[in-house]
Amino acid sequence: MQFEVWAPQADRVTLQCEGGTRALARDPERAGWWTGEAEAVDGARYGFALDDGPVLPDPRSRRQPDGPDGLSAVVDHGGYTWRSRWAGRGLPGAVLYELHVGTYTREGTLDAAAARLEHLVELGVTHVELMPLCPFPGRHGWGYEGVSLWAVHEPYGGPEALKRFVDRAHELGLGVVLDVVHNHLGPSGNHLPSFGPYFTDTHHTPWGSAVNLDAPGSDEVRAFLLESALAWLRDYRVDGLRLDAVHALYDTRACHFLEELSAAVDGLAEEVGRPLFLIAESDLNDPRLITPRAENGLGLHAQWNDDFHHALRTTLTGESQGYYADFARAPFAALAKTLTGGYFHDGTYSSFRGRRHGRPLDRARVAGHRLLGYSQTHDQVGNRAQGDRLAAVLSPGLLACAAALTLTAPFTPMLFMGEEWAAGTPWQFFTDHTDPELAEAVRRGRRREFAEHGWAEEDVPDPQDPATRERSCLDWSEPEREPHARVLAWYRRLIALRHEQPDLTDPDLADTKVAYDDEARWLAFRRGDVRVAVNLGKEAAAIPLGTGRTEVLAAWEPVEAPGPDGLLQVPGESCVVLTQP
Repeated sequence: MQFEVWAPQADRVTLQCEGGTRALARDPERAGWWTGEAEAVDGARYGFALDDGPVLPDPRSRRQPDGPDGLSAVVDHGGYTWRSRWAGRGLPGAVLYELHVGTYTREGTLDAAAARLEHLVELGVTHVELMPLCPFPGRHGWGYEGVSLWAVHEPYGGPEALKRFVDRAHELGLGVVLDVVHNHLGPSGNHLPSFGPYFTDTHHTPWGSAVNLDAPGSDEVRAFLLESALAWLRDYRVDGLRLDAVHALYDTRACHFLEELSAAVDGLAEEVGRPLFLIAESDLNDPRLITPRAENGLGLHAQWNDDFHHALRTTLTGESQGYYADFARAPFAALAKTLTGGYFHDGTYSSFRGRRHGRPLDRARVAGHRLLGYSQTHDQVGNRAQGDRLAAVLSPGLLACAAALTLTAPFTPMLFMGEEWAAGTPWQFFTDHTDPELAEAVRRGRRREFAEHGWAEEDVPDPQDPATRERSCLDWSEPEREPHARVLAWYRRLIALRHEQPDLTDPDLADTKVAYDDEARWLAFRRGDVRVAVNLGKEAAAIPLGTGRTEVLAAWEPVEAPGPDGLLQVPGESCVVLTQP
């Protein structure tokens, strides 16, 4: 088979493969590339030595059976026989479910996760969003310190297990979204700098030198990232990618990397004949990100909307520290603004940043499904000192209100695993670094970070302690018990309503109308003929909906339709969804 590697700074490149060692030759048509032929079958181990140095894994390795520092292995993607005939499932009308393979089950494997997919079908979600799967040191971790951007973490099951997972999901009618990290690589097992200028000191990120998207040599780096993204969509039949922290992709070139990536993904979608999409995580509040390329945007298909989360969290809990401060000043107004305008910071002053931030969305041009709305995510749970979920601080009634607001809002809703039954397990930050110095640095850094916010060091879980990961695994006996079973039934009903009521998937952001009373702690909004009312106060609230024929579609506590006075009586810490043509 043909082996190739980009190593522009090397004078000599040697391939070590099962059966021998041979020198590679410079490719006369591609500067910096080295190529050569060697006999190899699926699973054969190999690596490259630069200028007679140590043998390193392939930067484009499809498999790392012995971890990030081991030899690479050949993967024959044609050897897997796909069972499902999948036409694809696009983003409009979707309900996403964020899942971490290592804690979705105690086994922590893709095969074990696949065995639990029927639960998601019964729940009514349409897509599973897998947190990053690229290899990282040790067995357990969040996955955001991965390396080998074309490979699957071996303890999760490796490449074949991901194919089995995707195949099973598609058999059940579920799309699959994969979280990929292009803005940095893990500090351990990252051998890319030995091969070429994959990183640059021109820009800096919270993780160190930036990935090289615009300095000399960046053409090949961009191609490396772009082709790895396409490989997930093509070779593993994944339906979409979630792009981690795109605000840390520093690129000053006229054609931004994200624009190039979106064009390539749209091209692949046309080639394979099924919808493919990109979802960005971004804190920029810049609508150009999700504006079509034909309208001078970057052409991504959607983005996470943290502003909705922050407004919802402060309204529910009263939290006001850090980036919650601006939302907490008038939380109901903040929530109303995000429900109708998408962004809260749309050119307004951000006290957290000490400057103005964001720009307005054009509601006439941006479809609501291009923003993802959520009450919990891996970040917003796991980056709390003790990884506490909303269920740890809110009553079941308030959790029901959070679900109603998330699942009937004009955005694409996303759930974080276990949220749907008010999981009692936390989801904490955990690592399994094999480098003792790095492990200690992460431990100290985590404790120091939260000590600055008033936490005692002993109250911050040790990321390296195996018990931290164990505590974070879902307890699958909970959905059968109260109050979890009732919360789960409520989520199922709300998701069913979202699929049944066309108004709840209407892409017109401007059609949402909101009213609220911050003193009485109620909020109501209208989407077409659907009305949603939540009462976050402890006492019953009379919410004016107007007169007319009304049908209750779902209610956390029993309610009667409004009387002749048009007032809907909603019990404390409860919510209702109804139609009012």
